[in-house]
Amino acid sequence: MAENKEYITQQENTGSILISEDVVASIATAAALETEGVSAMLSAAGGDLKPSRKMSAKGVVIEPEDDGLRITLYVMIRYGYVLAEVAGKVQKTVLAALQDMTGFTIRSVNVMIGGICFD
Repeated sequence: MAENKEYITQQENTGSILISEDVVASIATAAALETEGVSAMLSAAGGDLKPSRKMSAKGVVIEPEDDGLRITLYVMIRYGYVLAEVAGKVQKTVLAALQDMTGFTIRSVNVMIGGICFD
């Protein structure tokens, strides 16, 4: 395994499952980008948004807590879409993808809209 990676651990009866935060971020990013109306993810260098925790290059902040994960996504929305509707769809899509693929408990999926894309 590579050094300097952070892993999220889930205890099972038969042992532990460790999944890299990068893998969780990749799943969240793919799910968000599949949502109609999402133009792009924002990176930490891509705007004025200042996350409280380290943001992945994919525009995702993962905060492990005792009772599950808190996910924050930084996105750009396409012009002409209703922002709240797109954000709600992103929340549902990302939540389902993460629960289905990792089995982790997801406490919240927060969507931060950092811009509008006019293309």
